[in-house]
Amino acid sequence: MSDNNAQGPREIDDETIELATEIFNMARVGDAEKFREWLGHGLPPNMCNHKGDSLLMLASYHGQFETVKVLLEHGADPEMRNDNGQNPLAGAAFKGDMAMVKLLLDNGADVDGCAPDGKTALMFAAMFDHVEITQYLLEKGADPSRRESRGMTAGQLAQGMGAERTAALLGETRTD
Repeated sequence: MSDNNAQGPREIDDETIELATEIFNMARVGDAEKFREWLGHGLPPNMCNHKGDSLLMLASYHGQFETVKVLLEHGADPEMRNDNGQNPLAGAAFKGDMAMVKLLLDNGADVDGCAPDGKTALMFAAMFDHVEITQYLLEKGADPSRRESRGMTAGQLAQGMGAERTAALLGETRTD
């Protein structure tokens, strides 16, 4: 007996693929008003691409401050990770984007949230010698004693990367 109402995998038409591509590209280049419009018409704020990158992840990584604000206002999750377990806060710290770090923390990002390898935003900021961000994360309660999967702290990672200013800030000194 067959069920004529059974739904198998739906084919996605070219128009839908084109719209999705436009939305993800717009997250990278930023257009807060376009997102305000789309979100007002039902665009899911936590929509993800084939790599699990959310609109918020893409917009924050590419420094689209106003777009990120709109996404957060419409319920985008600042803790949503991509398929590699990366979060928007770590990306902003890696990029050295202090305004984005503040915006994400002010909207619920976990200061010590980490990827599967245990790396936190503090570790990324320290490794790339982003002193101001490192200091800010510490002020917001980031734990400098946390260790990533190889057992290294933010200070040790900074030292290993030659990031002398953040290594010193985190109490690591060269011993060579």
